[in-house]
Amino acid sequence: MKAAMYYNNNDIKIIDIPKPQINDGEILVKVMASGICGTDVMEWYRIKKGPRVLGHEISGDIVETKSEKFNVGDRVFVSHHVSCNNCKYCKEGNETACETLHKGNYDPGGFSEFIRVPKMNVDSGTYLLGDVSYEEGTFVEPLGCCVRGQRLIDVKKNQTVLILGSGISGLLNIQLAKLKGAKVIATDIDEYRLRKAKEFGADEIINANEKLNVKADRVIVCAGAMQAVEQAFECIDRKGRILLFAIPNKNVTIPTVDFWRNELRIESSYGAGPKDLEESLGLIKNGKTNVKDMITHKLPLEDIQKGFKLVADGKDSLKVVIEPNG
Repeated sequence: MKAAMYYNNNDIKIIDIPKPQINDGEILVKVMASGICGTDVMEWYRIKKGPRVLGHEISGDIVETKSEKFNVGDRVFVSHHVSCNNCKYCKEGNETACETLHKGNYDPGGFSEFIRVPKMNVDSGTYLLGDVSYEEGTFVEPLGCCVRGQRLIDVKKNQTVLILGSGISGLLNIQLAKLKGAKVIATDIDEYRLRKAKEFGADEIINANEKLNVKADRVIVCAGAMQAVEQAFECIDRKGRILLFAIPNKNVTIPTVDFWRNELRIESSYGAGPKDLEESLGLIKNGKTNVKDMITHKLPLEDIQKGFKLVADGKDSLKVVIEPNG
């Protein structure tokens, strides 16, 4: 089968590898759609893990099964990370801190024609899509991450929520915050993305290169730039909470006196737990979030290098979906 081997953002090779063989309790999924995540092009983070087949936002068809849970022909979304459900973190509802979650994955990554889904992922990380399209299914994981992040900082009605960065994660967070009844202000340095932020529900948009005269109850950092973190510190109101949804490639210096005097909090968010993914899938199924219109490009596996450039450049594109079997 064909797969895309990642070496760096500018060196992704289409290679032939054997189709995986499944074991007891496992399934083989024909990948119909695989989204390129912003973290896939975060080269400083990914390159040390290469060479490898990336891709963790997938949906497809079960073509072989040795599990009693699913049947051949089922249309599914598969989570690449699943927790053990037994450690202290899992028992406390903090599944994303589970060591098992950080070690697991499917074989190989989603930028391939087929993936073998380990039994653990079959048992607690595979979800029937129902009427959700394959392309929309690629949003279950990223939207689930947003669900978890906003739960951590308790976004709710009548708050002012400032979202710094209007890429995919920013747009998803905009929609979620609006669903909760918050007033949403969104920023970006790109005019195309600012227009999209307005289209997807932001009450107000501001170019991030301008002075932000904002005081927000919640600030969600969705841009991996130090400028965004600094703006978060400047714009958070007293008793407010900052969420580091995206992070810069350097350590952050916290204005300690402000945090002490104004009783501020800063949180980080990584991944999504089972209940977050279930809620995410439900939001998509019920039409509560519009993910379909975020898809700007659908490309065959052979054009994945073009897809990576589109996402890395962050210009006139939002969601880029690879179709390995399209």
